[in-house]
Amino acid sequence: MTLKFSSLAQLYSHEFDTVIDVRSPAEFAEDHMPGAINLPVLNDEERARVGTMYVQQSPFLARKLGAALVFRNAAGHIENRLSHHEGDWKPLVYCWRGGQRSGSFGWMLQQIGWRAEVVEGGYRSYRRMVKQYLYDDALPYRLVALDGYTGTAKTDLLAHLRTLGVQVVDLEGLANHRGSLLGEMPGGQPSQKAFESALTEALVELDETRPIVVEAESSKIGSLILPPSLWSALCSAPRIQINAPIEARTAYLVSAYDDILSDGERLRDRLSPLRFHRGHDVVDGWLDLIDAGDKRALTQALMEQHYDPAYAKSRKAQHAEVIARIVAPSLDGKGLSATAEQIVRILDQL
Repeated sequence: MTLKFSSLAQLYSHEFDTVIDVRSPAEFAEDHMPGAINLPVLNDEERARVGTMYVQQSPFLARKLGAALVFRNAAGHIENRLSHHEGDWKPLVYCWRGGQRSGSFGWMLQQIGWRAEVVEGGYRSYRRMVKQYLYDDALPYRLVALDGYTGTAKTDLLAHLRTLGVQVVDLEGLANHRGSLLGEMPGGQPSQKAFESALTEALVELDETRPIVVEAESSKIGSLILPPSLWSALCSAPRIQINAPIEARTAYLVSAYDDILSDGERLRDRLSPLRFHRGHDVVDGWLDLIDAGDKRALTQALMEQHYDPAYAKSRKAQHAEVIARIVAPSLDGKGLSATAEQIVRILDQL
């Protein structure tokens, strides 16, 4: 009844119709196996109730209560969200450690006649594989990093490269953050574990014999930390540096960051703490531009007085190998397409 996965590649290539996470909604929200749906057999309140009873009263009473709740909730899932499945449906079920929650639900599904299996070790076994992949083992890939000052449309270039058949990993997309002081995105960032799950899934499916293009990042994207194996590979990756005139970069950023540039209060909250680094006069100048509603002047000032100096300092400290420098003719769709084609020609020579 239990199924053991020996590698992430084996797990990702499973042939089950549906992956079901029966853990509580809070556990599922923090992280889950790729593509899983959440059919909790104990909700957050019920899980806490059973756990408290286990500690404060007795394991027997807790198991008795847990069993009643699990089978009651499982019956509800079968009557509702699972009622449309035919007899040949093949689900894969897991809980925290492959114990009573997934075992009970898997047993019920099997009694109906569905070809259910339970993940041996549950989510914990999956998480151990992710941790080993990102924290213990060296990444078996050849990374090439797109580098350049803020506003050189590196993230958009990744999308253009993908359409040309290049292997890319959009780290900022996975982190739901634009990788800068003003980089917050709607919806907020995933948890660290969820980010690592998405990152692992994106990497495992790639061809180790071909280069993978990523954007040069710092060790953190927003609040998320790049795992050690990826950070090590990124630090040693050769770089393709993208250059563009500051006027083009300004125009690009005014469009790309319009959400936060239109939110004066949020801008003030983000920029005011930089007084210690950039000085009161500089920050006061930014705040005056916010009050004036001059997005273009503010954006250019931020690049010249904050982002560009920070970039120059960080790159000087890293001593990264630059294998090519490309001047983007423009940062609109046509210009980025032309730049992407230049990058492809460089990659073909590696």
